[in-house]
This record gives sequence, structure tokens and C-alpha cells, in this order.
Amino acid sequence: LYIPKGFAHGFVVLSHQAVFQYKCDEFYHPEAEGAIAWNDPDLAIDWQIPVEDMILSERDKHHPLLKEL
Repeated sequence: LYIPKGFAHGFVVLSHQAVFQYKCDEFYHPEAEGAIAWNDPDLAIDWQIPVEDMILSERDKHHPLLKEL
């Protein structure tokens, strides 16, 4: 998956195992990283998996809503 500059992205794995690779237009710069809450009600993304079955990193549990950015 190619991720254009400034494009928010996320994914969910619905199988027991997955290999995912994406390309960006620049090398990774942690200081430029930003994120949006996965469960932002304004985005209303249907992740196709029950919330109680989700496995999120600690970092991904604490992102702001889009309207807060």
C-alpha cells in the first residue's frame, strides 16, 4: 500500500496472521509522526471487528480526535 504525504492511514487484520507492508514518500521521521484516534466518532470507521476483540498498542489507545488536532 502506498501512503501519500499527509495521508492518514490505518489497518485491521481480520485473519489470525497477516503480512503488511507500506511505502511512503520519505524515510521515517518519528518527530513528524501524528495520529488520530482509531475510534473517532466523526470518522465512524467500521473496523469489522468487535471492540472487545481488538488488540491495540498502548500508543494507539491514546491518540486525539481529528477535531482536536
